[in-house]
Amino acid sequence: MQLTIGKLAAAGDVGVETVRYYQRRGLLDTPARSGGDGWGGGIRRYDESDLRRLKFIRAAQAAGFTLEEIGELLALEAGDDRVRVRTLAHQRIEALDEKIEHMAATRAALARLAEQCAASDKGPCPILTAFEP
Repeated sequence: MQLTIGKLAAAGDVGVETVRYYQRRGLLDTPARSGGDGWGGGIRRYDESDLRRLKFIRAAQAAGFTLEEIGELLALEAGDDRVRVRTLAHQRIEALDEKIEHMAATRAALARLAEQCAASDKGPCPILTAFEP
């Protein structure tokens, strides 16, 4: 399978500029242009391995990994450093747990404010006053 950058982006559910950004960051290879004459000639062709890598990057981002961490994971893919991969995963789990804890506290506070707002028709709603500087 040979894909243009547009088809690769569509298959990976990203925009073309996202593919180019990942290339600039060194996460995706930039294939040589094939054929064509003159200035800039030819079209870059991507294959199944490029699409797998693009999908890996997107899935890792969805799991909360930074692009730097994703770069490290991709570098580790070629090796056998399972300990480092597990360490990165555990760090991500800890960060997610902290985020979940913060979001749960924020949700509880907003629920309390919503109850207070519904409890009275007098004065401004506590939700609005809670966000004042």
